[in-house]
Amino acid sequence: MKKKKVVIIGSGVAGLSTAIRLANGNYDVTVLESNNYVGGKLSEFSQNGFRFDKGPSLFTLPNLVLDLIKESGLEKEVKFDFEKLDLVCNYFFEDGTKFSAYSELTKFTDELKSKLNVEAEPIVKHLKHAEKTYHLIGELFLEQSLHQLKNFTNKKTAKALLQLSHYRLFKTLNQHNEAVLKHPKLVQYFNRFATYNGSSPYLTPAMLSIISHVEHGFGAYFPKKGMYQITDTLYNIALKKGVKFSLNTKAEQILVENKKVISVQTINAKIDADIVVSNMDVFHTYKKLLPYEKHPDKILNQEKSSSALIFYWGIKHNFKELDLHNIFFSNNYKEEFDAIFTKKEVYNDPTIYINITSKKLKTDAPDGCENWFVMVNTPNNSGQDWKAIKEQTKQNVLKKLNRILGLDVAPLIAFEDYLDPILIEERTSSHLGALYGNASNNKMAAFLRHPNFSKDINGLYFCGGSVHPGGGVPLAILSGKITAQLIKEKQY
Repeated sequence: MKKKKVVIIGSGVAGLSTAIRLANGNYDVTVLESNNYVGGKLSEFSQNGFRFDKGPSLFTLPNLVLDLIKESGLEKEVKFDFEKLDLVCNYFFEDGTKFSAYSELTKFTDELKSKLNVEAEPIVKHLKHAEKTYHLIGELFLEQSLHQLKNFTNKKTAKALLQLSHYRLFKTLNQHNEAVLKHPKLVQYFNRFATYNGSSPYLTPAMLSIISHVEHGFGAYFPKKGMYQITDTLYNIALKKGVKFSLNTKAEQILVENKKVISVQTINAKIDADIVVSNMDVFHTYKKLLPYEKHPDKILNQEKSSSALIFYWGIKHNFKELDLHNIFFSNNYKEEFDAIFTKKEVYNDPTIYINITSKKLKTDAPDGCENWFVMVNTPNNSGQDWKAIKEQTKQNVLKKLNRILGLDVAPLIAFEDYLDPILIEERTSSHLGALYGNASNNKMAAFLRHPNFSKDINGLYFCGGSVHPGGGVPLAILSGKITAQLIKEKQY
């Protein structure tokens, strides 16, 4: 029987995940990538002796990568080495308070008792609630399509729906955290998990507390060659399974005939396809690749997630007080999120995240140096003056770091590059530079994402952070799993 031809547009993590699973299912898979590298946001670069992961820096749920290796029958050929973090992240506050989030619960609660004078009971209660929520709705929301009726008529779904009061549907994440945790710094810590999908804890539903369970319940990890090792591993699996890659190949249009995909037009050729999967942002998929088809404008015009301003700094110093992951909190978290989502501004006292992979991988920086990935949450691009914002934010970041670290950081910067919302959109086709597609600042957000399939065009599918189940490395891999399953069930 002749293999069905699949063309996947984009080689982000979701595209690679989809490609591997379809190749395992005996489909003829070709991946088109407009850049000269694979991975989308999860790529890397090196300069002046420093190596940087360009995008995602926190690694959770490594079993999703291991599952792909196992499903491909490549356990003996493909090795994916990683370590579980004992110390997940260091947290710094303007008043001199500092604490470390440890993976082991008792060690974490002991740390918070010592540094914040809070008892273990509310923390354990909060995390138990998050764990129960995850086990009730995790599979329903993250591992299957929310846009097929059959997925709402099974026993697991019925059990989840019978627990509606548990989800705090009418509370925001911040309201839920305040009610249980009380202590302002502890609330701020647990509010931070809203940023994992580009949302505001003062708007996003309490159900998003499940994110804290992913980090605290399953743990945080470090791929021993850096985050790009995830991309490299998936790419190698795909190659071994016969997936064909065409780099520097920009898709220009998805051609449709009688409501059925027939091919993908590139600048050089027309590639026939029985099935097309777009790993490109769903907004640009419709606007650029399907200009003559009906567009789901209500979904496409929904509020987008936050973006980021990222500085890649080569630092001529070793900071013993810093670890792999570090957070320097703003003094007024509420004002910061109001600035991002209401005023569409970068806050003048931003929360700063610094990832330093050279703490684990010494070759990522020269001797005596560190590679700093410095990120500030920003609004998505709505025409702001990003050149001026970049310069002002850099000064605000340096002043904050100087205050808290007690050292002038600017003279230590030996190398600098940056990424802003405009460049994020240019390089990854993320609409407005939004890192996670639509924001989750709505209690129905999970149901409002675009499905992984087209309801109007036969053979057209979608994967990636702009569609179900959302953004971030684990969800992108799961997006590919859902999409591949939908295609297999259709039995083309």
